[in-house]
Formats: sequence, structure tokens, C-alpha cells
Amino acid sequence: MNTTTSAATVSKAAATLRDAALPEAQRVVLKRIAAQRERLSARRSARAQALALRSQQAAQMPVGGPLVERVVAFARLHPVAVAAAAGVALMLGPGRLIRWTGIVLPLVARFRR
Repeated sequence: MNTTTSAATVSKAAATLRDAALPEAQRVVLKRIAAQRERLSARRSARAQALALRSQQAAQMPVGGPLVERVVAFARLHPVAVAAAAGVALMLGPGRLIRWTGIVLPLVARFRR
């Protein structure tokens, strides 16, 4: 047992003795507050764990995943390249963009085979 655990045990014991002198309504409120603190602490740690897992997964490019996942992963890993491509697309305009898509899409489909 480390000092943090023993300190927590001592503070819980002191809280129990202190709670014995309180009226029932206050004890109920204090129990609800303690339960809420525990929920918030668990929620905070779960969020931190999810963010850590997400950052580990974002650092890797999904090789066999669906195209949408790969595009999103590429956008997260290379935001400047995506911004440059978006800027070029805006400069070209919708007509030229559709025309070039009609040329490039068959080439990409041929390379994928």
C-alpha cells in the first residue's frame, strides 16, 4: 500500500466519522456529491484513454480499410496537402474540376486493377 492509498483511507474514515454527526438530508446530499465525483473521475479517465487510443490509431495509415477511412487518415496525417488540394480545386472551379475528374478517375481505376 502506498501513501496515496493510505491517505485516501484515512480521509474516508474521517469523512465517515464526520458524516455520523450530520443530519440525514445532508448525508444524502454528500453521498450524491461523492457519487458524482466518482462518475466524473471515471468519465475523465475513460476519455483520456480513448484519446490516447485514437492518437495511436491516427498515427498509422489503415492499409486494408475502406477508402473513406484511408482518406480521413490521410487528411489527419497531411493537413497541409489537403488544404493545398482544396485550394487548387477552388481555383479551378466546378467546370474544370468535373472535366479533370472525368479524365483522372478512369486512370486511377485502371491503376487499381
